[in-house]
Amino acid sequence: QVQLVESGGDLVQPGGSLRLSCAASGMIFSIYAMGWYRQAPGKEREMVAVIGSGGSQTYADPVKGRFTISRDNTQNTVYLQMSSLKPEDTAVYYCTCNVAGRPFWGQGTQVTVSS
Repeated sequence: QVQLVESGGDLVQPGGSLRLSCAASGMIFSIYAMGWYRQAPGKEREMVAVIGSGGSQTYADPVKGRFTISRDNTQNTVYLQMSSLKPEDTAVYYCTCNVAGRPFWGQGTQVTVSS
C-alpha cells in the first residue's frame, strides 16, 4: 500500500523560508512523478509543483521563482523548498502521486505565514 507522510510545516513570518518533506513507501518511488498541492481555508486544492521521474519540474505561477521541488530517490523523499513566503501561501500542503491510475495523498502539513 502506498503511503505518503509529509512533515516540515510550521508557523513562519512573511519573507521566511521553510522546507517540506514527503516520505513515500509501498511504491517504486523513482519511476513516478511526485507533486505538492495545497488547500487554503475556503478554497479548492491547487497544484503547487510537480517533479517528474526524470527530474523535470512544473510550478504554479504564484510560486515560480520562490519554491523549488526536488527529489531524493535514494531516500524515497520529495521536498518542497519554500522561500520569500507570503501570507497567501498559508495552507495545508499535501504530497501526491498517481500509481497505476490511482491517486494517493498524504495527510497534509500545515504552513502558516503570519507576523
